Amino acid sequence: MLIDSHCHLDFPDFTDDFDGVLARAAAAGVGAMVTISTRVREFQRYASLAERHANIWCTVGTHPHQAGNETDVTVEELVRLSAHPRCVGIGEAGLDYFYDKAPRDLQRQSLLIHIDAARRTGLPLVIHARDADDDMAAILTEEMGKGAFKAILHCFSSGAALARTGVALGLYVSFSGILTFRNSQALRDIAAELPADRLLVETDAPYLAPVPHRGKRNEPAFVADTARVLAEVRGLDIAALTALTAANTRRVFAKMAAS
Repeated sequence: MLIDSHCHLDFPDFTDDFDGVLARAAAAGVGAMVTISTRVREFQRYASLAERHANIWCTVGTHPHQAGNETDVTVEELVRLSAHPRCVGIGEAGLDYFYDKAPRDLQRQSLLIHIDAARRTGLPLVIHARDADDDMAAILTEEMGKGAFKAILHCFSSGAALARTGVALGLYVSFSGILTFRNSQALRDIAAELPADRLLVETDAPYLAPVPHRGKRNEPAFVADTARVLAEVRGLDIAALTALTAANTRRVFAKMAAS
């Protein structure tokens, strides 16, 4: 089965069509979804979704856009909340220099707190990185030297150097609908060269719908379209790519596999 390793099912985009979204996901062969936290203060909303649906899991963390609004989040709080049986990861946290919605020093401070929480819990950190390749590579390299932690470079759209650094540090790389865009050949070239055991697929729904749905609201069912393109890039049939990415997802989100 396919796993959508990163979506935002709590967003209002899905409120009036939630049952339909889940039904279409099932019809497309999507057997599990990880709904990703953007605000620690909203954790109960993510947890409630996961509690109500056996094929939905969640994370806990502060998106870099919200780093200026959640400066009081502590490592201890992340560790405590992540003990919820349906919480399988920390984040998403990271650096976004494209939108710069929060001061960069606060984004970095938040990222370091989330790294520490990932290290303490053994849960993977879901990393958001946009237009911040050099700083992200430097932080990850320095922090990994202080103690290992698991992590995923989500919705990867950065350069090959960050992908290679991430893989060298033991990270996974997740591809979204951006992989299917006509002008994303450089990204497809990166996807072709990465180790097979580090590849994930995601939607980042409701954003970044893949071709042929580009411009529409994204949803978990559409991860199948990204998977088909990744299969082509890797020279695999879709069944092999599906099995590969599902196994990788369950390996990195080990709490999901253990339940």
